Amino acid sequence: MNREDFDILSTGIIYLDNAATTQKPRSVVSEIVDYYTKYTANAHRGDYDISLKVDEKYDGVREKVRDFINAETSKEIIFTKGSTESFNMIIFGFMANYLKKEDRVLLTKGEHASNILPWLTLSKKIGFTIDYIDLEDDYSVSIEKVKEKIYENTKVISIAHISNSIGDLRPVKEIGEICKRNNILFVLDATQSIGHLKVDVLDLNVDFLGFSAHKMLGPTGVGVLYGKLNLLEELVPIEYGGGMNISFNSDGEYELKSLPNRLEAGTRNIAGVIGLGAAIDYLESVGLDRIHEYEMNLKRYLVERLSTVPNIKIYNKSLDTGVLLFNINNYFSQDVAIYLNKFNICIRAGNHCAKMLQEAICDTNTCRISLYFYNTKEEIDILVNALMNQDKILDTVV
Repeated sequence: MNREDFDILSTGIIYLDNAATTQKPRSVVSEIVDYYTKYTANAHRGDYDISLKVDEKYDGVREKVRDFINAETSKEIIFTKGSTESFNMIIFGFMANYLKKEDRVLLTKGEHASNILPWLTLSKKIGFTIDYIDLEDDYSVSIEKVKEKIYENTKVISIAHISNSIGDLRPVKEIGEICKRNNILFVLDATQSIGHLKVDVLDLNVDFLGFSAHKMLGPTGVGVLYGKLNLLEELVPIEYGGGMNISFNSDGEYELKSLPNRLEAGTRNIAGVIGLGAAIDYLESVGLDRIHEYEMNLKRYLVERLSTVPNIKIYNKSLDTGVLLFNINNYFSQDVAIYLNKFNICIRAGNHCAKMLQEAICDTNTCRISLYFYNTKEEIDILVNALMNQDKILDTVV
């Protein structure tokens, strides 16, 4: 679907690593090039025409993001370097002043490092307890297992909408309702869902949310932090510099700007933000419902075809996303990935930035296929045919 919009796909590459990053359509690339070749200037710094155009473009993307996730005001949209910075700002800028030693935070062992390591670090400083939701037999998160780990002093639930490792779609609507009833803050990692499903922060009762542009057809180095306005007002900046202050003097006094500028110190990734806006336009033109339906049809075909491969172990065939983990018996996952590269097939091998997950699935490394709407059944057939010749794997690696 829409393959003609992606120049890289005409090179013969079979790209099945979309959970790591997505390819970029021509319209996104063109928008970024236009900024660099036609109106390069800083944002909110100049009084000349091209600078004012940058202001219009940059602030226009903030409004696009607001509409895309259904936030109440564009003041709730903060541009960051990506999900990692977004979660560090949430955890060290807000939670560090919110949580006490006797509090508890609820995560899963399948979270990305950016939604675990900051919590582990802050927990060492404050002393609060981190609990982990038990996974079901298919490694998914159920609402029943969530309820089992909620205690009287649980103050935060922080999980991914879709896990980048297992690829399970979490029951975030129900979790948001539980959080609302129990005065628990709900932090959602939308990095893997934002380019595949509609994310509505009001409908899901999300308090904080983060995502990266490069997982949704946009450029690397830019992301979004969303927070409810009253919470963002309490978030202490973790960076200070130009663009976020009104005044400062040698007496040590300073005054910061209001939201959102207060949380965007220094020169932002302007080209990246503009590219993010183009990615949103593209996704809306294709339609997220169409994308999800196409992915699910392709996932079913992938499972059906892979199930014919000898010696294969599939971990998550029944989950409703385009992510699939597998291993070939007696072969190291990275050897399989290196072998597939011989056929121009790109997959991910390793722990997928979710190093705790091995405690649940009992395998340190796996092969991951992650689909997107520009993948095809023909590509899956080529993948399966390559995996049928398993005796060639070690020959290729050695």
